[in-house]
Amino acid sequence: MSRIGKLPIHVPAGVTVTISDDNVVTVKGPKGELNQKVNKDISVGLDNGVLTVTRPSDSKPHRSMHGLYRALINNMVVGVTNGFQKVLLMEGVGYRAQVENGKLNMALGFSHPVIIDAPEHVTFETPAPNRIVIKGIDKQVVGEIAAEIRAIRKPEPYLGKGIRYEDEHIRRKEGKAGKK
Repeated sequence: MSRIGKLPIHVPAGVTVTISDDNVVTVKGPKGELNQKVNKDISVGLDNGVLTVTRPSDSKPHRSMHGLYRALINNMVVGVTNGFQKVLLMEGVGYRAQVENGKLNMALGFSHPVIIDAPEHVTFETPAPNRIVIKGIDKQVVGEIAAEIRAIRKPEPYLGKGIRYEDEHIRRKEGKAGKK
């Protein structure tokens, strides 16, 4: 049995979950609404505020989808109640970011500013000029936007300049050795 797939999902108060006939799970909460199409072989049940995900057999495709869809539905429930966030730190001389009209405007050492539009249900915050907070209800979209921003200036191992995640550790390399 899948260790993740067999865990029940407790639906908190204020969140409504509907399961349509074509296996689309819709979760509505205080922060928004999310939809997820579930494979026809996997069944999702709602009973007394507890969601359960079950599979028809122990075949490899069913086992792999069991835990996947349970995790996706759980992330939807968490997203519409609490939301998700990623924090990026910028290191480098002159590297700074600010939010203007919902757009993230960054100076990253290029000859031009880098401007990124916020997708639907995602907001940017800059509590400090070198700190970017990405918040949203969809975990996948928040992580994808954070990865795209990080890819603009990946952290380099010699000076540590670039954009990195808050909890990311950059292994530093020693510079070129001088002649003896």
